[in-house]
Amino acid sequence: MIKKTGSKEEKQIHIALCFDEKFYPPAYATMRSVCLTTHQRKNLIFHLCYPGLSQNGKIVLEEISKEFGAKIIHYDISNNKDYQYFANSLPYTSHISSVAYARMIFDKIIDKKVKKLIYLDCDLLIRAPIENLYEVKLDNYPLGAVKDAHGLRWSNGRDIKHNKDLLDSADKYFNSGMLLIDLEKWRKKNMVKTLLELEKVGALPRLTNDQQILNYIFANNFKELDGRWNMLAASKAIEALDPYIVHYTGPNKPWNLISLLPFARVYRHVMTNELYYKYFRQRLKKRLLKIMGIK
Repeated sequence: MIKKTGSKEEKQIHIALCFDEKFYPPAYATMRSVCLTTHQRKNLIFHLCYPGLSQNGKIVLEEISKEFGAKIIHYDISNNKDYQYFANSLPYTSHISSVAYARMIFDKIIDKKVKKLIYLDCDLLIRAPIENLYEVKLDNYPLGAVKDAHGLRWSNGRDIKHNKDLLDSADKYFNSGMLLIDLEKWRKKNMVKTLLELEKVGALPRLTNDQQILNYIFANNFKELDGRWNMLAASKAIEALDPYIVHYTGPNKPWNLISLLPFARVYRHVMTNELYYKYFRQRLKKRLLKIMGIK
């Protein structure tokens, strides 16, 4: 547990999320799940990184501060040259947005006084006190992460032959949806410079997403954390395992109107019914306009 004595800075819990306009409701749900499952709410500092965000999105996210007393720091990286370069040159899909690369510039945008940081994807449901994760000792590793059960597939692709010279199939492969980061070591790595060097030698274009890139950079150099801190939501059976963090990977998400995913009903109320249905209507409208050929 966090000690009651000590400086205010020692008690702070720094958490970062990266998202774009269409993902601010899930970001809100992830943040609110953090707040609902800890008594350390006023010690939470959320670092929100996005390439532009509507005023309505900012208003929704600020509700976290009003409801729980947590602090929110906004980073609009839409004009950040490093982010723009990687967002426009590195691979991404409709499922994984280019905004995932925003974490590569944490060392440049987050105050140097911040020594430790939890990174969270926006498709997570937090179910345990986040301070229990924050206080995990990294034992001189630059980051802590959970081993990905499908790592053999993600690292080397079809027939487990792709990029064997870059990502060894025998190495532990982590899921990057939750990272416990030693920011001082992250800064020493100078991620932007590292990526540019990988691009120069031709390795970067062969790594198909941010998770592969991070696994290449931190190969065999991360602390493996308890799997309950990032449990993939494969089926409702995982409810019996009492996961600390549920990770809704894949196209089926808990914010879909009909969802058989674990804790889907809980997730809806964490997002709040009002925002849940508003978000559903927004996505439905956009889908109908696309079908009709109207942008």
